[in-house]
Amino acid sequence: MNQHNLETSQKVDRDGLKDIAMHVSTVSIIINVGLSLLKLIAGILANSGAMVSDAIHSASDVFSTVIVMIGVAISGREADKEHPYGHDRLECVASLLLAVVLALTGLGIGYVGVQKVIAGNYGQLEIPGMLALIAAVVSISVKEWMYWYTRAAAKKINSSALMADAWHHRSDALSSVGAFIGIFGARIGFPILDPVASIVICLFIEKAAYDIFKDALDKMVDKSCSDEVIYQIRDIVASQDGVEGIDEIKTRMFGAKEYVDIEIAVEGTKPLAEAHDIAERVHDAIEENMPAVKHCMVHVNPKQN
Repeated sequence: MNQHNLETSQKVDRDGLKDIAMHVSTVSIIINVGLSLLKLIAGILANSGAMVSDAIHSASDVFSTVIVMIGVAISGREADKEHPYGHDRLECVASLLLAVVLALTGLGIGYVGVQKVIAGNYGQLEIPGMLALIAAVVSISVKEWMYWYTRAAAKKINSSALMADAWHHRSDALSSVGAFIGIFGARIGFPILDPVASIVICLFIEKAAYDIFKDALDKMVDKSCSDEVIYQIRDIVASQDGVEGIDEIKTRMFGAKEYVDIEIAVEGTKPLAEAHDIAERVHDAIEENMPAVKHCMVHVNPKQN
């Protein structure tokens, strides 16, 4: 494949992946807006602080999805003079922002819940209505479906920002489980469970925020790829004719992509052109068989007898 065709193919791939991310994000925004309004109205009409907290969490999903869309759009830009390695890490920046927003949302929800628990006026707390309970069940079902829908797309295009958004959906589903338990408990005579549910929701949100932040940070600081990826690289390199051994393999995450540096051993008596051809075969085999690898650098060493 010549350079022009390779660049054209890469551009088509980038455009296709971006289209998938944008479609999933648009669906996510539409559903979250509707779900947030449903839960907010249900929480107000049914006198449930836990459901209002859950509505705020869903509303934060809209903002987080917008962050994801911006991050994916910018990271998909082609390399230029100022950014010769591309813009992939900007997707990680979007994930970091998403984690911060998620953490702040959770803290706000937890603060309100703690205030109500400390106040201690449990007998004066209004009992949540059945509407809040129904809204919680609807939220659990919809958000769990959104988690699997977004997760599948994130795996397909290897997007950390989209995967972070998927976990945001899962945290919303779990928070709705907490809201359901709190509302149900309040309705059977334990009104304290409604504000306690808000605190539980806060903990779920903070855990999701931590996981998203850690994953994005790992990809920002050149963390090495998993052992499975390295084993796959070794198998591919070892299967190439002319390779006498593997002296060193270095890998690093670059946003959602992977960079690979390899030193291979080749018979020292081979002409330079032949050694170069072996290195090219190794390079092409890795990039063709491992779509997540954005760039592979192969260095040739003479085999030590």
